Amino acid sequence: QCQTMTSLSQADFEARLEAVFHQNTGESQQIAQDIDQSVDLLSLSEEMPANEDLLNEDSAAPVIRLINAILSEAIKETASDIHIETYEKTMSIRFRIDGVLRTILQPNKKLAALLISRIKVMARLDIAEKRIPQDGRISLRIGRRNIDVRVSTLPSIYGERAVLRLLDKNSLQLSLNNLGMTAADKQDLENLIQLPHGIILVTGPTGSGKSTTLYAILSALNIPGRNILTVEDPVEYELEGIGQTQVNTRVDMSFARGLRAILRQDPDVVMVGEIRDTETAQIAVQASLTGHLVLSTLHTNSASGAVTRLRDMGVESFLLSSSLAGIIAQRLVRRLCPQCRQFTPVSPQQAQMFKYHQLAVTTIGTPVGCPHCHQSGYQGRMAIHEMMVVTPELRAAIHENVDEQALERLVRQQHNALIKNGLQTVIRGDTSWDEVMRVASATLENKA
Repeated sequence: QCQTMTSLSQADFEARLEAVFHQNTGESQQIAQDIDQSVDLLSLSEEMPANEDLLNEDSAAPVIRLINAILSEAIKETASDIHIETYEKTMSIRFRIDGVLRTILQPNKKLAALLISRIKVMARLDIAEKRIPQDGRISLRIGRRNIDVRVSTLPSIYGERAVLRLLDKNSLQLSLNNLGMTAADKQDLENLIQLPHGIILVTGPTGSGKSTTLYAILSALNIPGRNILTVEDPVEYELEGIGQTQVNTRVDMSFARGLRAILRQDPDVVMVGEIRDTETAQIAVQASLTGHLVLSTLHTNSASGAVTRLRDMGVESFLLSSSLAGIIAQRLVRRLCPQCRQFTPVSPQQAQMFKYHQLAVTTIGTPVGCPHCHQSGYQGRMAIHEMMVVTPELRAAIHENVDEQALERLVRQQHNALIKNGLQTVIRGDTSWDEVMRVASATLENKA
């Protein structure tokens, strides 16, 4: 099969290159303009013809305007994710705001294929392939803000679905002061990260802010005299002066393999995105014992539960006692809207819980709802933490293989439980009783 090649002059080539550049930057400029204006998504969706030509690259095309408007609205509302979902007779566009999904638009289902195909074009995915999941990314520069959009598509019985994760690189507050820790917990963390070696773990479920805490710690450690290397899945935020490596399962680049490799790169500090298996756990322990400060995450309900999880992975107790330096358990809760929150008397059940944790209180903050918070009663999120610094007494207990409940009792002699720190934020009116119970109720069994 023969193909005809067209020869372009230098002037023509530069003209075409500039046209492509202006097309891409034009979309970012349109999104930036939409952020400053009120966008009627419903009107835009109703204007779109069902047979929109996907090959039309005119920036005024309705499908492009609607995508730009959706992105601008998501950025304006500080959404973390955009969900484009297809069902038998309908489709739905939802934003995840402060950890909760909120329906934004339910346009004609015929628009689903157009929207998802346009997103796939922007993310450089194969628009003809609808049978398998695809992953890609879109980079937007809006004013002085860099927005990284992670795109994931998934085939379903009613058509493709897409989720767009928005990462605003300029909004990340990489400072220990912004983690929301108590003064005592922050001081303990600052002492921990100055250790020359050992393992520091951050634990909690998915979406509890573990990565943000790790990035804040890395930023605090990032000085010219240190070599800091990471293995992540994926690299969410790029940090200047830190060597970041990404897991790639297609070429067998796992956490364990990446960790082995970076240990040959003369690191002072190593960050492993997550300890998922026995091999990674054992390499991390050995790295800490050979003079490296190792940072990582685990999925456990409490700080003491991380010790049990590592034992279950096959790490010997005597190795854990020698390598563990500290563990931070954390959760994210929604902040009460300062414009409409109200303080109400505590119920008998609530009073009993506060009394159990030796906290005196008569009124607590409760959500109400107003236009400022879209009637949700909440605006923004904050973290609550539980610290576990491995003292000589705790180290001996871990070495002797004591159970999780015994470890928990020892930890409570030094630090507040996650639930108690959460209840203190309720007393201050930062968040609500329901929010703390939602994220910390699974830990109550261990605290009794």
